[in-house]
Amino acid sequence: MNLLIGSHVSFKKDTQLLGSAMEAISYGENCFMFYTGAPQNTTRMMIDKTLTEEALQYMKDHHIEKGNVIVHAPYIINLANNQNIDSWNFAIQFLKQEIERCEALHMSKLVLHPGSSVKLPKEVGIQNIIDALNQVITKNQTVSILLETMAGKGTEIGTTFEEIKQIIDGIHYNEHVMVCLDTCHIHDAGYDLNDIDEILEQFDQIIGIDKLGCIHINDSKNDCGAHKDRHANIGYGKIGFENLLSIIYHEKLKEVPKILETPYVGETMEDKKRLYPPYRFEIEMILNKKENEHFLSDIISYYKKD
Repeated sequence: MNLLIGSHVSFKKDTQLLGSAMEAISYGENCFMFYTGAPQNTTRMMIDKTLTEEALQYMKDHHIEKGNVIVHAPYIINLANNQNIDSWNFAIQFLKQEIERCEALHMSKLVLHPGSSVKLPKEVGIQNIIDALNQVITKNQTVSILLETMAGKGTEIGTTFEEIKQIIDGIHYNEHVMVCLDTCHIHDAGYDLNDIDEILEQFDQIIGIDKLGCIHINDSKNDCGAHKDRHANIGYGKIGFENLLSIIYHEKLKEVPKILETPYVGETMEDKKRLYPPYRFEIEMILNKKENEHFLSDIISYYKKD
């Protein structure tokens, strides 16, 4: 089985997609995910065509298919609440620009948090998302929007498969809409990952397994159904290593990119916290199908030697 496994990587001004791909390769990955700018704001750099072409060739040389690379829209986009109509319209226009950026980068999958209804009833929020996406998604676009399953923190929409399905059904050109399943989020939303087969059966019956465009692989610091959304490193949370392996290696999901979004590992140095990416070590555990009891110290030792 050729496992598709990667992580969230950076996208920097000077190297852009090429730097993202090189970082992914340094972790031993064959797919990856990135934001084209900071996730908490809408400031965006110009896409460098030359760097993009170099990146696409680099990916080809290192056996990373561009269809397995994911772009994540900034999580401040909220299509569910239109009480401030100017802000809602801005979010719609910005999402259109994100799609254009994906097209310029030759990327075909854009993950989107559905949004939060805030003071509006949930059904109104769902309809707002549908209305917004019907303004965004065009018949002939090459980019698919991947609606992410959410933990249910606050007034988040997309905490059940039924809510995601309701949104998809309301979109005119929903052949361009898929789903990003987040393991931490569905666990925190109340789905018991002790029975992966049952969850995938529910997903298939409600949405359709063919709509699953990527999976975020994260453990959770919370109990099932806590609705808190706090990611943990693989095997260091309430989902557990074996349950995560069950979904990572599931036969029905072998063609779906799996993306780690787990926390950086830190140590205190001169009263400051230094953080290190855990991904090469988590991927090593996943490929070996065995937990590393020295996981945290190995990460710190590896990066301190530099």
